Amino acid sequence: MSRDRALLDRALERGEQDGGSVEFKERLLRDVHLEGGRRESLAAQLRHRLLSGDGEATYVVGVTDDGGLAGIDHDAFSESMDVLSLLAEEADAHIDDVQTWGVGGESGSSKGLVGVAQVRDGSMLETDDEHLVVGTAGHVDHGKSTLVGSLVTGTADDGDGATRAYLDVQPHEVERGLSADLSYAVYGFDDDGPVRVRNPDRKADRAEVVEEADRLVSFVDTVGHEPWLRTTIRGLVGQKLDYGLLVVAADDGPTRTTREHLGVLLATELPTIVAITKVDAVSDERVEEVEREVERLLRDVEKSPLRVARHGVDAALEEIGDRVVPIVTTSALTMEGLDTFDELFDRLPKTSRDTGEFRMYVDRSYSVTGVGAVASGTIMAGEVEAGDELLLGPMPDGRFQEVEVRSIEMHYHRVDKARAGRIVGIALKGVTESAIERGMALIPRDADPDPVREFEAEVMVLNHPTRIGDGYEPVVHLETIGEAAAFSPENGRLLPGDTGRTTVRFKFRPYLVEEGQKFVFREGRSKGVGTVTDVRPAE
Repeated sequence: MSRDRALLDRALERGEQDGGSVEFKERLLRDVHLEGGRRESLAAQLRHRLLSGDGEATYVVGVTDDGGLAGIDHDAFSESMDVLSLLAEEADAHIDDVQTWGVGGESGSSKGLVGVAQVRDGSMLETDDEHLVVGTAGHVDHGKSTLVGSLVTGTADDGDGATRAYLDVQPHEVERGLSADLSYAVYGFDDDGPVRVRNPDRKADRAEVVEEADRLVSFVDTVGHEPWLRTTIRGLVGQKLDYGLLVVAADDGPTRTTREHLGVLLATELPTIVAITKVDAVSDERVEEVEREVERLLRDVEKSPLRVARHGVDAALEEIGDRVVPIVTTSALTMEGLDTFDELFDRLPKTSRDTGEFRMYVDRSYSVTGVGAVASGTIMAGEVEAGDELLLGPMPDGRFQEVEVRSIEMHYHRVDKARAGRIVGIALKGVTESAIERGMALIPRDADPDPVREFEAEVMVLNHPTRIGDGYEPVVHLETIGEAAAFSPENGRLLPGDTGRTTVRFKFRPYLVEEGQKFVFREGRSKGVGTVTDVRPAE
């Protein structure tokens, strides 16, 4: 209890020091605190707290008026946060952070919650209209995570992958030096240059970058180990990326995995940059040799390589696109080439564009104490606000579940709204975390979606030892969907290098699929790419 008491004492002390920016509430109820003139009165009180705290206010929920620990149950705490969010919106503010802990409940025996919510003036929140999202790819141990870790922190690696730990989120990943799932990182730019994460181990520091930077660069760091190719494809296909970053180590050169990942980047038609890493570990002659190998690899797929060290950043910015792939030589140990990436990411134009009403495919789900179920993913279209009413689905039986947006978080920074291209966690009311599955979609409640079990597609077979015939069952990766599906080619078969039409039927359940979406299909290794040409609603 001493830790709980100390937290509250610090909140009370801060309130005394700043002239009253702290408010204590046992609970907030919709049918009490939002009725009649109470809503306007409490919103005015919140505005006063914000003025007293120079744009910040602290609300301690689950305590008595004199600061005594009461504790309230999870449902009451969630309702209190909903009410506080609406009051904040009325006061042109937003909930920036919530910390909770368990205490003795109202009866003295059961457990309850006490929470400290930080509220921030909405006018202080910077927007990031030019938010770039970059997906990394490349062979295991070629230095993807280390390069990104050095970029976002401005810290040189120690030669043993120390900056890699800034991204890997599981202890076993850090211990082995191998990423086993997608990880995320962010840095940005303002008028003075890069805005980096000072202490990547502190969520608040990463949130601060989102708040302070005029332009953000988010990285979706994928998995290089071949057994997790499915996860890498999910990272490159299931996110609304602006650019791909293909990493090749100078001591190893391009590998089969390099070619696999390049094929996926090409399938998504993503403008791509190649980073040749670890140049400090080899001779200049070896660096030159690997550069030539990369150039041959790119020309084999009808791309034009452009060495940035030779032609300059301006040329790379002007030429990058469908045909031209810039190549940058780097070392996270000496920091060579990282200033080139800073200049590129500061000036590169955004390539993904908003394409209509809100749509997000779920990549992950988790549960947060006092908040509830959270669905995480990249917003593919439109924008979403706290309080929006949405549909989640389809469920395995084809229905869509009505949900409400409780709150939105981006790189640990609470925001009132988010738009296409942003990687967010959306806390949802009206559904349990166990009911949320990867591959489900969030869409507006007034949409009229049809669950799709079968669709027509135009596909190209990249590599396969034999022909593809009726009943061929690869895994189809479409957005964040990764599901076994049966192919029925129009002419009965497809050979390596063939392009043709096929019917694709998900083996186990329906999903939200739309005409024009691109996908990758694989069986062990990547086998081909396709585009949805027509959909058939599930019966």
